[in-house]
Amino acid sequence: MIEMSGGEGGMYRLGYAGDTLNTAWYARALLPEGWDVDYVTALGDDMYSGEMRAFIKKAGIGTERIQTIANRRPGLYMIHQEKGDRHFTYWRGQSAAKLLADDVEALEAAVVGADTVYFSGISMAILAPRARGKLMRTIVKARDAGATVVFDTNLRPALWTSPRIMASTLTAAAAIADIVLPTHTDEAPLFGDASPEATAERYLKLGAQEVVAKDGSKPAFVATADGVRQYVPAPQAEKVVDATGAGDSFNGGYLSGRARGLSPVEAAERAHRVAGVVIGHKGALVDPELVREV
Repeated sequence: MIEMSGGEGGMYRLGYAGDTLNTAWYARALLPEGWDVDYVTALGDDMYSGEMRAFIKKAGIGTERIQTIANRRPGLYMIHQEKGDRHFTYWRGQSAAKLLADDVEALEAAVVGADTVYFSGISMAILAPRARGKLMRTIVKARDAGATVVFDTNLRPALWTSPRIMASTLTAAAAIADIVLPTHTDEAPLFGDASPEATAERYLKLGAQEVVAKDGSKPAFVATADGVRQYVPAPQAEKVVDATGAGDSFNGGYLSGRARGLSPVEAAERAHRVAGVVIGHKGALVDPELVREV
């Protein structure tokens, strides 16, 4: 999406971000050069879509799997700070990404050969109901072909028609994932989870092999199907400027760590360090050099 951030004196900075793109950005920054990170989405045929594609490619993220849909545009959101917290306003009506699953053949081709497929609750929320089923069936095919499926529930109630539909859809999506990366404080109001442990156990019961229940600056809870249960504390951040993208950068740090052979607990420790760097800067995406040495 197009990101407009800042707002001081009515002046905003134009950038490009979005939850799955943010995760891809940090995974790419933290993996060796010989590893491929590709982004699967849909863009329009306008100037901003072209600039976004070039931006993604310049970051070393593959763009060959991005669909182009005529007469569509990227989504847009603005961030403003109020009472110490960030608030978002979205424009998604003409977003090409909402039609991502309409061309099933292109979607299936985009995930062929993938070792890991990552998607989120926002990926599900922006699609029409039938398109959500198409996306999940495509991901199941990739999983059957050997891919590890990763899902961040990333609850955004404003994107859903009702809490019931949000809960049932996210539960169905999590049930096809090997790794689930929820945020406990978002999950608790919807599912009634009393603790990060409860959030993690609920997803393990759905079939996940690995769950990391994030909890903001509090310790994340790591749980696996083979018995690991451990809280992983976050180090004290040097400064907090903007929490935008913190969870996404955690995900990128975690998945890159797991891909490189770290244990779930070790990967969560690294993920906390990555997020700690990101919240010290404005915007969702920071210079990759800032996180590579954490």
